[in-house]
Amino acid sequence: MQRIKTDICVIGGGSGGLSVAAGAVQMGAKVVMVEGGKMGGDCLNYGCVPSKALIASAKQAYAMSHGAKLGIAETDPNVDYAAAKDHVHDVIATIAPVDSVERFEGLGVKVIQAYGRFISDTELQAGDTIITARRFVVATGSGPLVPPIPGLDAVTYYTNENIFDLREQPKHLIIIGGGPIGIEMAQAHRRLGCNVTVIEGAKALGNDDPELAQIVLDTLREEGVNIIESTQADKVSSDGTTVTVHTAKGDFTGSHLLIAAGRKVNIDKLDLDAGNIAYDKRGLTVGDNLRSTTNKRVYAAGDVAGGLHFTHVAGYHAGVLIRSILFALPSKQRKDHIPWATYTDPELAQVGLTEAQARAKFGDKVEVVRFEFHHNDRAIAERKTKGLIKVMVLKGRPIGASIAGHQAGELIGIWSMAIANKLKMSAIANTVLPYPTITEVNKRAAGAYFTPRLFENPTVKRVVGLVQRWLP
Repeated sequence: MQRIKTDICVIGGGSGGLSVAAGAVQMGAKVVMVEGGKMGGDCLNYGCVPSKALIASAKQAYAMSHGAKLGIAETDPNVDYAAAKDHVHDVIATIAPVDSVERFEGLGVKVIQAYGRFISDTELQAGDTIITARRFVVATGSGPLVPPIPGLDAVTYYTNENIFDLREQPKHLIIIGGGPIGIEMAQAHRRLGCNVTVIEGAKALGNDDPELAQIVLDTLREEGVNIIESTQADKVSSDGTTVTVHTAKGDFTGSHLLIAAGRKVNIDKLDLDAGNIAYDKRGLTVGDNLRSTTNKRVYAAGDVAGGLHFTHVAGYHAGVLIRSILFALPSKQRKDHIPWATYTDPELAQVGLTEAQARAKFGDKVEVVRFEFHHNDRAIAERKTKGLIKVMVLKGRPIGASIAGHQAGELIGIWSMAIANKLKMSAIANTVLPYPTITEVNKRAAGAYFTPRLFENPTVKRVVGLVQRWLP
């Protein structure tokens, strides 16, 4: 058995772990990384990257059959589903070297390709190596949650971990789960020529503003996606060639089944009890400093920190931990400025409080300003006018923004920046943007906040009248 001593042992080679390892080793710390699966984690191999690549193929197919309003003759796309998957894997392969073992060993990180488990509060075993570290960073991410539906174990089903390896085009894809993963895959597969049914136990896209989520769901239904809400999958059966999901609202039969019913954190292999590390089903029990409440040597980053499950959150956590672990500076995470996006067409994005959350917390003190995409000239030029932005404002500062529309995932960034830096609405309104751009949606929303204060204010009009009468 080999023994290693190090400053930092990072467990997990996904976004959070890679960011901690790269930052720490380049600043002079000794770093060991333990990864039993693929470098790059879920995002690169099974999540963000492959899903966006498949969505890009789907958008291209959709554009070919929907060009008449732009003066382009429409044609039915000849979809090669297997070739679209080749595109997906080429994208992964293009990005993979940045996250590779070779790159990180080149930086000076000792990479051990094995799953790790704690054997004491100061030691981790990975394969035939025992690592003793001053600090451990658990960044093992999450995987698909497969609910205990009767009959599911007797049928072939897919999750985000293997759907991108499927090369046979589904004739009818049944999706259990109407969250971001399920809805993104529903639209992508529909645009690639598959029939699609989504079965959701509650409300599809239920974590987003319902008014804006409805814009996206209405679009999917218009494109032919069958979305069944407020019904559970009671059981699943198969006749060998098809699979049927039985629900209280009827039976739904398709050629393939995708489970997109949520996520579960990857902590089962860690033997956290042996490391005196408190945890629950959400992940490690940590404070705002991301430090274990029971083992002060241990920190968490990303999904296992018990918060939002997004790649960019894991990267953000890495920055918090680097300040704390390397420089011994007080460093805590914030959550109010964390955005997220669902990459449907139109896109759906959120940062901070939704309208309902803001009103519940602050009541009538909150102002909600709105701007619709059909007033944006660039959106009109590109025929992308379906959309709405809502900004929740408290005492002149944005505390939340909800966007459904073209490039919503890009647009939300300015509101995340504003909330992170406690900027006022005037900072957005004063920004000069190139014309015509979709980004003007943000500026017009900020302008909508000032409109009643400037143009509907009698005092302002009296002052202007006095100035005009007495100005030399």
